Amino acid sequence: MAGEPRPISGEARRALEQELADLRAERATVAATLGGTDSPGDAADQADELQRANQLERLDDRITQITDRLHESASAGLPSTDAVGVGSTVTVRFADGTVETVQISEMAEERAHTLVTADSPLGRALLGHRAGDTVGYDAPDGRSTVTVLSLGEPSEDT
Repeated sequence: MAGEPRPISGEARRALEQELADLRAERATVAATLGGTDSPGDAADQADELQRANQLERLDDRITQITDRLHESASAGLPSTDAVGVGSTVTVRFADGTVETVQISEMAEERAHTLVTADSPLGRALLGHRAGDTVGYDAPDGRSTVTVLSLGEPSEDT
């Protein structure tokens, strides 16, 4: 990964750690099924063996990605509370007056409806801004604005 280490939120760290544990368990299960016999078997057996070997490679690649990301975030420290960045928890007020606390993440995750990816229109607009800034962005239904109320834990006045 290029650039300086990027922090992640505690929630994102826990999710990555859980995914890593699940992947390691799945890897152990798949690895136990490889090379179990001395005979080469028929073509179907060989194809199954190749498929499991490919699955093992995909699991290893994802395990490496998560491990690297966790190590990188550990050296980055906590997300900044001065300006919005990847890993930040941000409380914002949308143009319609609704207030929401979201987390800026580098990747989408099914589990979190308050997650905003850094490459989404809102995420890109928020990056680098501070509490009090009003930011415009292109939403699916047209141009919109959002005001950054606070960074870090949810604002007490929301």
